[in-house]
Amino acid sequence: MVTSVSSLKNLDLTLLAQRLGRLCQQLKVEVTAAESCTGGGVASAITAVAGSSAYFTTGYVAYANPVKSRLLGVPDAMLAAHGAVSEEVVNAMVLGACRESGAGLGVAVSGIAGPDGGSEDKPVGTVWLAWGDANAQQAECFHFPGDRSAVREQAVRQALAGLVARLDAQVNAGDTK
Repeated sequence: MVTSVSSLKNLDLTLLAQRLGRLCQQLKVEVTAAESCTGGGVASAITAVAGSSAYFTTGYVAYANPVKSRLLGVPDAMLAAHGAVSEEVVNAMVLGACRESGAGLGVAVSGIAGPDGGSEDKPVGTVWLAWGDANAQQAECFHFPGDRSAVREQAVRQALAGLVARLDAQVNAGDTK
């Protein structure tokens, strides 16, 4: 059964994290997270599940741009040209996280949770997420409503939902390795 990302967005974070864990174990995939605006919320949700060390061994909280460069290899020129909240940067973050951790699948999150920091081009609630590995990445921009806490929670939920959807697709394609 294929579960759509839109239906996953309504699930409890714990249920999403448990589903992610079952899929990781079934497919023998390790996951990682590179987080900025969520400040470790994705890693926290994943590791709230007992036994998660079997498929989640490393996560990165790269809140400041110099850390994105130093830990994840995001080029300074890319950050200067596009800003931290951009498709290019989240793609580079997930690539770096997978490369550094050896994980087979990762997610990266960078956004403007507010209440300040937004602009006309990137208002508060703008969050870029990318999923992928060291070879290929796919990014998507979201505009989440609400206050800082709501934006961060929605970003964590979407990050997990995206991981689950990608692993579900592998299961449904018969790619159980």
